[in-house]
Amino acid sequence: MSPLVSIIINCFNQGHYLDRSVKSVLSQTLADIECLIIDDGSKDTTRQVAENLMNIDPRVKYFFKENSGLPSSRNFGAQQAQGEWIQYLDADDWIHEDKIRFQLSYLQDINTNEDIVFYSNYERVFIDEQENIVRSQENIIGSLATSQLIQRLLIPDFLTDSPHPCLQQAMLLKKSILHRTKFPEHLKALGDRYFAIDILSAGVKFIYTPMIGAYYTKHQSNRTNNWNYMKKYYIAFYENVAKNYPSLKPFFQIGLEYLLEEAIQEQDKENFNQLIKLISTPVHLFDGKIKINNKFSIKLLNRLRTITPNFLLYEKYRGPRSRKIITFTSKKINYLRSALKSPYK
Repeated sequence: MSPLVSIIINCFNQGHYLDRSVKSVLSQTLADIECLIIDDGSKDTTRQVAENLMNIDPRVKYFFKENSGLPSSRNFGAQQAQGEWIQYLDADDWIHEDKIRFQLSYLQDINTNEDIVFYSNYERVFIDEQENIVRSQENIIGSLATSQLIQRLLIPDFLTDSPHPCLQQAMLLKKSILHRTKFPEHLKALGDRYFAIDILSAGVKFIYTPMIGAYYTKHQSNRTNNWNYMKKYYIAFYENVAKNYPSLKPFFQIGLEYLLEEAIQEQDKENFNQLIKLISTPVHLFDGKIKINNKFSIKLLNRLRTITPNFLLYEKYRGPRSRKIITFTSKKINYLRSALKSPYK
């Protein structure tokens, strides 16, 4: 007999975290589950840890595949899953022991034939280099309308004070959703975010379940710590949204402006050329202080940037000497302006 819920744990060289993650699954108050460990080409102890866990509980199953990234692993896991419901989990994260039972309890008030996603609050757990938990932070989502969820997903987390509302670890989804929609495998980062926009736009019903459902870790090995890696995928993410959902473009203008200003600042020609195709005018650059009304002017500004010293444009590059130069120059300019306004004597 098939289990009610398949909990899919994706693992790539995170064998030292796997035991905690799997045991949070096996301790669920709803026991009608299976736990699928998807090993995405790990070179560490993942297989050995998984084999030990399989010996402890027959609900644990192990699958090895060649490394191809998180979205591919999630799609692969869904193909192996036997349950009616899917819970995704990364090997370095864990879930509350009552998460699955609590979220499914909401089924008694809704039509079970609908495609449904339950989403919850979560706790961000910060881990130091010695694998000690140094602090944690609750992220309370609240009940949001479809439009609110989509608009928030289009803004990078660091540009807003509200938490990511559709963290996979905090969600529980009907498997039927994955029959028609897959995680975009070319987006090795932000694929979860695009997947959520995709299914929200398709009319999948999102239901808020008020609990701390998942514990999402932040540590040194997170790829999200590497901004040069992440910004490439932010641009690819926005390209995908613009192509498939052009009506949503106004909602990610703030993200495009941030990335465009950074490309100008760093003289990153490749990123600039991609972003100039995506962005709509007018744009507001230099912390929103300068409004530029057309793309020709943006391109001109980008060219001028190549011959302008950093300290003239960006405060973070200004040392004591450059600050003195700017202050002296500003005083001279203000003096000349005053002199030009004064009557000739």
